[in-house]
Amino acid sequence: MTIQDRLKRVRLMLLDVDGVLTAGEIIYGDSGEQYKVFNVKDGLGIRMLQQAGIRVGIVTGRSGKALMHRCRNLDIDLVFDGVKNKAMALVEARERTGIDPAATAFIGDDLPDLAIMCRVGLAVAVADAHEMVRAAAHLTTQAAGGRGAVREISEAILKARDQWTSLVEQMIHG
Repeated sequence: MTIQDRLKRVRLMLLDVDGVLTAGEIIYGDSGEQYKVFNVKDGLGIRMLQQAGIRVGIVTGRSGKALMHRCRNLDIDLVFDGVKNKAMALVEARERTGIDPAATAFIGDDLPDLAIMCRVGLAVAVADAHEMVRAAAHLTTQAAGGRGAVREISEAILKARDQWTSLVEQMIHG
């Protein structure tokens, strides 16, 4: 199956957080509050996927208020946080959405992501992912995690599905 075929069949996009939606850095305040920096271009890519009818979810080993705020902002309600076994999150995502893993994409960057990457129809590694993750991926982004990688894949999916131009035109013309 070609990459274009894999991109066309995506109906669910699952994302790791640290190293994918962020650059992999965590900032702690004096009171222990955790801060994360998210890329707004990735956010627009997520919103465009949602407009196109593609469900977006989060699968991450960590938990935190910053992530929950970002998910609420982007209307992401499919959130698996504090996950030890990401492959089990894929099973639950299928149960909750009815979307087959073959129509699911996952974007990852590090070793805990391998368990889910080998079970989805489109496994994506960000440019600065661990070498084993890049080797397991069907596709590796040009952009690093937290630096537009999610947007890059969002555009590729929408272009493969011939939805990109109409979504951009909707933004221009209202």
